Amino acid sequence: MTMDFKQQKGIFLQIADALCREIAGGKLAVGCRVPSVRDLAEEYEVNRNTVLRTYQILADGGIIENQRGVGFFVTEKAAEIIRERQRKEFFSQDLPEFIGKVKILNIKEKEVSELLKILQQ
Repeated sequence: MTMDFKQQKGIFLQIADALCREIAGGKLAVGCRVPSVRDLAEEYEVNRNTVLRTYQILADGGIIENQRGVGFFVTEKAAEIIRERQRKEFFSQDLPEFIGKVKILNIKEKEVSELLKILQQ
């Protein structure tokens, strides 16, 4: 997989997002070892320092932990931390943008309500 170097978000944050999606989606479970710095750098075709920066951010956030000499592992509360972060981001960034588009496009309450009903199924 390659990174989108044109995106405004830094490469290390894009890698962090990808790992968080894997953790939240259950592909990387609690206690699971995340790929080595070298392996992930090769996979994303980036410098190892970029991956190290990613891992440091995730470790600082309590999502992964470093076991010296062994590697990085998914923490017990990783998925919970990720979901809470994503909720905050949704309410502070995505939802206001969505509401703005609804207003601009003059989408009616009934249309949004129908969409929400579909999502609840």
